[in-house]
Amino acid sequence: MIKNQIPPIQRVLIVGGTHGNEFTGVYTIKKLQQHPNLVQRQNFETITLLANPQAFAAVRRYLDKDLNRCFRQADLQDLTRSSYEDIRAREINHLYGANGKTPVDVVVDIHSTTANMGLTVITHEHPFNLQLVAYLQSVNPLVKVYILPKSLEASSLPSICELGCTIEVGAIPQGILQADRFEETEGLVKDILNYLELYNRGEVPLFKNSFTVYSHCGTIDYPRNESGEIQAMIHPQLQFQDYQPLNPGTPMFLTFKGEAIAYEGSSTIYPVFINEAAYYEKGIAMCITQPQQIFLKKK
Repeated sequence: MIKNQIPPIQRVLIVGGTHGNEFTGVYTIKKLQQHPNLVQRQNFETITLLANPQAFAAVRRYLDKDLNRCFRQADLQDLTRSSYEDIRAREINHLYGANGKTPVDVVVDIHSTTANMGLTVITHEHPFNLQLVAYLQSVNPLVKVYILPKSLEASSLPSICELGCTIEVGAIPQGILQADRFEETEGLVKDILNYLELYNRGEVPLFKNSFTVYSHCGTIDYPRNESGEIQAMIHPQLQFQDYQPLNPGTPMFLTFKGEAIAYEGSSTIYPVFINEAAYYEKGIAMCITQPQQIFLKKK
């Protein structure tokens, strides 16, 4: 068994619909609210939350601004921020943040993506989180782990808590449900809750002490003209190739004239969130990662 590193978990928050047009998370939460026995565990409390109900009703990612960029502490404390999402972020933090009415120990935020990310768990390098994702990979080897620097995660909803993760499942078009992806997401949530229950009992089984993660290194935008208009698309050879190596000289973009633009970097990279629909407005054609081997300390 693996020795516990922090006190037992008391309360867990499972979130869906942070983006209103990502239906997998929304309907996972709706199902869990209708059948709370699915998330009940003996040694901690589980709370479910539909984060952005107005955006869901409008089948939009957000109404005024991206809710998942509204949780920086300075922004939460700035009462002049009056958009719907800013107000909603303060409400969520007031309920579940460290100083909230019912503070939570772990946050699990469910998202979907138009990119071919499969089952991805996003977190930062906290020992508890690394142990959690190592367990998830041991249960389901198809799970990919994407590590973000904590500074980049600071504005997201899970940042109200030190522990936990974001689930990304795809590829799924915006505003629809896919039964296979829905069931995979349900299974991953169940595995997370099972781990937390084992953790509280001090019964986390020993598993392989090394595993692969993909560490965030930066982003690449689409080629644009002086007016900011996109001048090329993701090259067909790269489309849906998330987590696959992209070598120098390999086609990355295709112009509207049919000319290939190659990746000109000096080393191999591993793109993710390739051609994510929601990232066009953010100036991101793909995120860049490097695989890294993580070794867990066992006591």
